Amino acid sequence: MNRSTTFAGLALISVLALAGCAGETGESAGNTASETTSSAPSSPAAGADQSASPSGSAAGAGISAEHNDADVMFAQEMRVHHEQAVEMSQTLLAKEGIPEEVRQLAEGVIAAQGPEIEQMDRMLQAWDEPTTAEAEEMEGMDHGSMDSDSEPGMNGMMSEEDLGQLEDAQGTEAARLYLEQMTVHHEGAIDMAREQMENGANPEALELAEDVVAAQEAEIAEMNRMLEELPAGS
Repeated sequence: MNRSTTFAGLALISVLALAGCAGETGESAGNTASETTSSAPSSPAAGADQSASPSGSAAGAGISAEHNDADVMFAQEMRVHHEQAVEMSQTLLAKEGIPEEVRQLAEGVIAAQGPEIEQMDRMLQAWDEPTTAEAEEMEGMDHGSMDSDSEPGMNGMMSEEDLGQLEDAQGTEAARLYLEQMTVHHEGAIDMAREQMENGANPEALELAEDVVAAQEAEIAEMNRMLEELPAGS
């Protein structure tokens, strides 16, 4: 074999080898691109609203749809009852000369019952019921009086006269009147909650009723102790 033939053969082998490498490189690059594309997160569809709210009513989140008339009445009436307790507590906190322990109790009433009012609002919204019952349905919550010649209102609700007396009282006298009124008020709430526990169906409303009984029985015991410790004749 002469030298020219040898060189021609070597050149042909080199060309074939280079072509094979190029093919492998292209195939590898194609595979890499394919893998990158398949592993990348899919983008949202064009025009999709990324800020859209989840379906369902946010107000009713966590509230079971199961309920009966007793649940509705409990939520409607207890929220009104709680609103008066908050009002009484705010009236007391606006005064001077209130013993610190009684002030702390009033602050606790607001802190506990404010969120419970919001919870009952969410319940009623989830059930598509009004937050306030019709006037004839609220007759059982007529505001009575704490005066000796008349009975307190049904469910312990204070009358306008009672609230006016609390508004006018000052210092230790106001603290005593608040504790006496709130004790009657709590007793009424406990009666309402126990009735709900007997007749209600909604699990969240039943749990709330149990919480009301436990919390307000404990607060009644505390208020009785505070009344005993207030200075006599004040």
